[in-house]
Amino acid sequence: MTGTILNTATIIIGGLLGLRFGKLLSEKTRETIIIGLGLFTIGISISMFLETNNSLIVLGGILVGGILGEYLAIEDRINNLGEILENKFNHGQSSSPTRKDFVVGFMASSILFCTGPMAILGAIQDGLVGDFQLLAIKSVMDGFAAFAMASTLGIGVLFSGPMVFIYQGFFSLLASQLQSIMTPDMIAELTATGGLLLIGLTFSSLLEIKPIRVGNFLPSLVISPLIVFLLSLF
Repeated sequence: MTGTILNTATIIIGGLLGLRFGKLLSEKTRETIIIGLGLFTIGISISMFLETNNSLIVLGGILVGGILGEYLAIEDRINNLGEILENKFNHGQSSSPTRKDFVVGFMASSILFCTGPMAILGAIQDGLVGDFQLLAIKSVMDGFAAFAMASTLGIGVLFSGPMVFIYQGFFSLLASQLQSIMTPDMIAELTATGGLLLIGLTFSSLLEIKPIRVGNFLPSLVISPLIVFLLSLF
């Protein structure tokens, strides 16, 4: 839970700083910061992938998980959920700009910080082996994002912090219960698979090189360890 607590704190702190100083940074400066974070994340992702003991298992997990994710349309469901929540809270509300900005800021930041492979994978690693490196990276990214969003959307962004704590805390606690089931080999392939997903997330969302439906690959985080388990039976 250490990483989740850190992530929650950085969102709140970033939001507070954004309310106070957000207007002082130029758009180019914020873009440069995001690119720097993206490059650093690629380096971490590669080191994660190198932990694999059998790259074919990762390949199988990615392919099977991707096909399953496309069939389930996970990425579309995540996007649709965001649109539904935003529309629900934007209609039928008071016309007060303050209230509207609060709700939009809260919903937009909560969806941003809670969705994506990094939130889930980081929480799982934190719960399984006590490694919160990924959540530490996510904390820095979310802190800057909260800074930028709070400067334009207001105080509602700060209240997404508790949502992140509940969401990631759930996955951390769930993972901690799986410690007796997950072998070192299963964890290694899970980590390697997650590294590839992070590279996809960086290319798609941070560096904006090519749109990638990373959400549809989330089942790979289950498939890769499952392949290791199945192979161990023979």
